[in-house]
Amino acid sequence: MNKKTITIGISPCPNDTFIFYGLLHQKVNLEGISLSPIIQDVEELNRLALKGIPDITKVSFHVVGHILEDYCLLPSGSALGRGCGPLLVADEPLVPEQLTGKRIGVPGRYTTAYLLMLLYNPGLSEQVVFMPFHLIMDEIKRGNIDAGLIIHEGRFTYQANGLHEIIDLGKWWEEETGMPIPLGGIVAKRSLGNELLEGISRAIQQSIIFSREHPEEACDFIQSNAQELSEDVQKRHIELYVNDFSLNMGKEGKTAVRTLLEMGSEKGILPTLKENIFCAV
Repeated sequence: MNKKTITIGISPCPNDTFIFYGLLHQKVNLEGISLSPIIQDVEELNRLALKGIPDITKVSFHVVGHILEDYCLLPSGSALGRGCGPLLVADEPLVPEQLTGKRIGVPGRYTTAYLLMLLYNPGLSEQVVFMPFHLIMDEIKRGNIDAGLIIHEGRFTYQANGLHEIIDLGKWWEEETGMPIPLGGIVAKRSLGNELLEGISRAIQQSIIFSREHPEEACDFIQSNAQELSEDVQKRHIELYVNDFSLNMGKEGKTAVRTLLEMGSEKGILPTLKENIFCAV
């Protein structure tokens, strides 16, 4: 029997490789389906989704507002939580008001981090410099930018790089809304059909459970994609970004996602929401 091949995009970050290890290494059965992985930085995955290329992919929640005609959001595999949002940092102590007019490194036009920064203070976009997230701290230290918007494991390593937190945008979001911060999620093409979408969502949940029960099996895959992160930082990254919302975002998570997208739409950053955000699974 010929299997149907489906492309699936994930980032090389430890939370994604932890979540999808079981699914990509046949530890979880997705009957009749062969997965073809695309492992790229999340901003590249955002761009691919805008072009409608992957069948299933991790994306920033920011870009979800632009792709709902073709994609819907699965309930599993997401990165949401508290105390895990992006940080604005600089090589000197500053107050947020001093960032206006500064050159700020941002890890991508369609990242949720950038959306949060625009919601916090649109004026900070005046001299934005888009660049891969892993270059931002070095560019600050070289003096090529004045401040940076850091994501992922940057929140664990910025102090060791001699940088100072100016504002925690995740904390700002939590204080403004009382909700967990939605960072990234898994979208799938609506054309795959509800039955297959339900099977994929269930398989992602099973893959998370497998990695939790057999963490040593996933280690090599995580390490090989982790951009030279130490094992300690990898572990802290997974503990922070893989949580109960990753298994199922539930009502609280869905409300947070919808609130983020509606706020972006109200500010004219995102299109008006016309399609259902979530897959019917």
